[in-house]
Amino acid sequence: MSGEIEIPEPSRIPVLGHVTEIDTEYSLGSFVHLANKFGPIYKLDLLGQKLVFLNTHELINECCDDKRFKKSIEGDLNELREAVHDGLFTSKGVEEENWGVAHRVLMSAFGPLAIRDMFDPMHDVAGQLAMKWARHGPSTPIHIGEDMTRLAMDTVALCTMGYRFNSYYREDTHPFITAMYAVMKEAGDKSFRVLPQVFYKKQDKKMKANIKLLRSTAKEVLDARRLDPNGATGRKDVLTAMLNTVDPVTGRKMTDDSIVDNLITFLVAGHETTAATLTFTMYWLLKRPEVYRKVQEEVDNTVANGPLRVEHVAKLKYLTAVIREVLRHSAPIYAFGREVLKGEEVIGGKYRIKPGDQILCFLAKSHLDPKVYGDDAEEFKPERMLDENFDRLMKEFPNCWSPFGTGMRGCIGRAFAWQEMVLALALLLQNFNFVMHNPNYDLKISQTLTIKPKDLYVRAILREGLTPSSLEARMAGSYSAGHGAQPKTTAHEATDGSSEANGIKEKAKLAVFYGSNSGTCEFMAQRLASDAASHGFSATVDTLDTARESLPADRPVVIITSSYEGEPPHNAALFVDWLTNLKGKELKNVKYAVYGCGHADWVKTHQRIPKLVDASIEERGGHRIVPFASTDAKDRDMFSDFEAWEDDTLWPALVKQFDGQPEGEDSSIPEAGLSVSFSTPRTSTLRQDVRDALVLDSRPLANGDLGPVKRHLEVQLPSNVRYTAGDYMAVLPHNPKDTVARVMRHFHLTWDSHVTIKAAGPTTLPTDASIPVSDVLSSYVELCQTASRRNISTLSQFAKDEELRRKLQYLATDGYDVGVKNKRLSVLDIAEHFPSLAIPFNHFLLMLPPMRVRQYSISSSPLVEPGVATITYGVLDEPALSGQGRHIGVTSSYLSSLAAGDRIQVSIRVAQGGFKLPIDVDKTPLLCVAAGTGLAPFRAFIQERATLLSNGRQLAPAILFFGCRHPLADDLYRDEFDKWEAAGAVKMYRAYSRKPDASSGCKYVQDRIWREREMLYDLWDQGARVYVCGSNKVAEGVKDVLLRAAREKSEIDDGKPMTEEELEEWFNGIRNERYATDVFD
Repeated sequence: MSGEIEIPEPSRIPVLGHVTEIDTEYSLGSFVHLANKFGPIYKLDLLGQKLVFLNTHELINECCDDKRFKKSIEGDLNELREAVHDGLFTSKGVEEENWGVAHRVLMSAFGPLAIRDMFDPMHDVAGQLAMKWARHGPSTPIHIGEDMTRLAMDTVALCTMGYRFNSYYREDTHPFITAMYAVMKEAGDKSFRVLPQVFYKKQDKKMKANIKLLRSTAKEVLDARRLDPNGATGRKDVLTAMLNTVDPVTGRKMTDDSIVDNLITFLVAGHETTAATLTFTMYWLLKRPEVYRKVQEEVDNTVANGPLRVEHVAKLKYLTAVIREVLRHSAPIYAFGREVLKGEEVIGGKYRIKPGDQILCFLAKSHLDPKVYGDDAEEFKPERMLDENFDRLMKEFPNCWSPFGTGMRGCIGRAFAWQEMVLALALLLQNFNFVMHNPNYDLKISQTLTIKPKDLYVRAILREGLTPSSLEARMAGSYSAGHGAQPKTTAHEATDGSSEANGIKEKAKLAVFYGSNSGTCEFMAQRLASDAASHGFSATVDTLDTARESLPADRPVVIITSSYEGEPPHNAALFVDWLTNLKGKELKNVKYAVYGCGHADWVKTHQRIPKLVDASIEERGGHRIVPFASTDAKDRDMFSDFEAWEDDTLWPALVKQFDGQPEGEDSSIPEAGLSVSFSTPRTSTLRQDVRDALVLDSRPLANGDLGPVKRHLEVQLPSNVRYTAGDYMAVLPHNPKDTVARVMRHFHLTWDSHVTIKAAGPTTLPTDASIPVSDVLSSYVELCQTASRRNISTLSQFAKDEELRRKLQYLATDGYDVGVKNKRLSVLDIAEHFPSLAIPFNHFLLMLPPMRVRQYSISSSPLVEPGVATITYGVLDEPALSGQGRHIGVTSSYLSSLAAGDRIQVSIRVAQGGFKLPIDVDKTPLLCVAAGTGLAPFRAFIQERATLLSNGRQLAPAILFFGCRHPLADDLYRDEFDKWEAAGAVKMYRAYSRKPDASSGCKYVQDRIWREREMLYDLWDQGARVYVCGSNKVAEGVKDVLLRAAREKSEIDDGKPMTEEELEEWFNGIRNERYATDVFD
């Protein structure tokens, strides 16, 4: 046929086809990678299995025509037929009579009235889950995926066959469930195996044994129902329908084998997808505070304090929209199969589909189609899924949302699953507040036949006024708010064995909350809590999100938080959203203090969140203990400022107002709050938030003759870790070995020395285990952090003579800025400079902040190799400001020490503020600006564009302005960019500060932008997005020149230039929409 084109595909390997393109542990990631590379359609040959992937709504909708195409049962579905034969999910359709009989019998069994009658057993199981979480308490991490799986499995079993697995009342997993998961995994594995099945006899034997267990269990349920005098007629459930209903077409009932097939099918298909959707919903709610709040408000307004009833389900419109949006973004079954009904078909007017081709309608991409959902298709916006707009979308774009399949083979249990999900989420949100156990959790996927979040842990905190007993009464319909409710034990309660009854005065209680991404505010909170005992207080520490709806009124509250481009930290977003949406004087009894951390270079958003929290609590009736205070990382020592505020302002006020115990005036050596003992056994410790990656390459890019050495690092990411261009790699470094050796020498420790740490209060150090001292010093603490005033004051108490004591006290006060801060002297530097100081090792450790991760922009595209990422960095190695030795960057020196084959601990952090490639790469031009290693994210962008071009994709123009020192010194990745420019992926404009005559006389990138400004005007009118990466100085310079250009363009377009106020308003309007920055210093 004229106009036909070949369906694109990756390079083949003889016999194997495209098997090597697929990650068998996470095939979804491979399929997304290929879709991003090839666009609307591509094909794969997996050991003779012909797959055609459709990635747009237009193509998928065409293949949903039941007159031309039908459901395909291949791959893992075909393997499952060994267990469930021609059950509803795995049947080939009308050609198998059992499917027709079962389909017609079960349509009524899953009808509206039947589903409504299942509300009570659904509520029964959901109530068991709620009671389990209530009794666990607010501090217990909950593996949300595991508990949602128990919920869904128990619900399906109870509602369809009257069988109780009682998953919440047993330590182990029911054998049926274990066998079921084994069968599902084996079915998926078999579809990707390279060798003939004869090589997998052990797996085959295990598969058959598991299938036998599944079928025998289902048969026992069936036989038990028949033997029950009231079973076959007295119960109105799905099993009764299968036993008694006569098919109106054939006049026969379902056979026992068909009943067993479908009982197992219900349990497999009916629990896995529901559990995954509930887990994904919890993830999205916790990542979108404003959505969480709206859902919970709707539940509160609809259900109030009474029991959840069946009539409430239909009224929860926003919750319904949330689940729809979750299924759009994260459909557990991310593709459904189709095949031609007969002969060959041409789709899209140009792609030929042949018999034997399995069409995979790839929802993971089509559900994000911008032609259906707009330019914000990748954003999570439940409002687009509210009834009116959802109905419009489904009418205007049929099959644009298909998580339940399509046509006559669509999921028969859709209404069942929907009621179960709405019921469970409403019940849980009515009674609990949830927070991430790890606020920095980035979505990781666990994949079997379906996908779900991997290792997602949350904490469930009973909402105000509820106890486990009153929760149980509420669910039973006998609870009345204010009657029988008791003050709840919150996540912030401190347990203290002392009491007035024992003749010992109980310590006053203090609640400390923090909002922190990098760890600075968390460390300050822990330091404050560890100091509490010496002032007569018993303190608890937790994230701000745990204080949502439960900011304590029975004890003073101290909040330490920061802002990130004007937004709350990850673990404070839920709290800030709740706080700013209060309307009355809900916090009238709260007594509080707020301390803010920030950087003054971010002028518009400096201290926005700390100030907002402080003002909002006061506006809602709270009472300040002390005035708002803050520190500025730009030109202040943050830890010294905090300690001064703590010692001079906060503690005196707390002691005075809340009956604490003032510190004595004794100048003797202070209590450390930390004890250590040494031993020799070896142990190992595990990290949180980061995983091991493998270094593949480490090489220099610039020699350092003109500025710092620039280097390139390439790593193989952990399995199942994915990223997109624009994301960051967070690295957990180790202190330089030379610095660790200095500490070991100073304290006369041998390299095989071990330490056991016991802490009296909160600490980030590993406790109660013997580990090497060198490991603690290398991995857990910041040895190079500038000493704070309090650090030096503490050191002065270990001085052997009065003269040294006076010197140190001077450095801790008037001489601090000149003598310590400006020279960046660490505690170790000072200890070495005054060798007569006999500071104990435990006091030394206590003064050091915890090791924190550092973020680097990823400089590669996952389209080149999805599991591999690179970073580009400068090595900090310069003369120390103290005049002695050198100042060595902790992370850059660590990274430069790595070689291929080394291990490194990393995680992926998602880009914020719109710093990612646009969805419509063919329509939206790019204007990119970088200086130095700020080129990193643009190497990723342009590498991705070059890959797309090489696979036949059309792209809008891209311009890159790059500033460096000299064309022969640090023109990074020059060969690569020349090749990409020749291919049409980018147009480069450079500025050389040390050789401007080689860059059209332009010294800096802003000079080059101004010179080329007329070329940019047309691109801006085409909808171009601007990206800037570099130091704050670069960002400000670029902003200034763009404002000048905008003023000039406005005069050209409108006949008069914009005013300063208009320019600022214009710039604020495009920020994070068409203007994105990635700024570092």
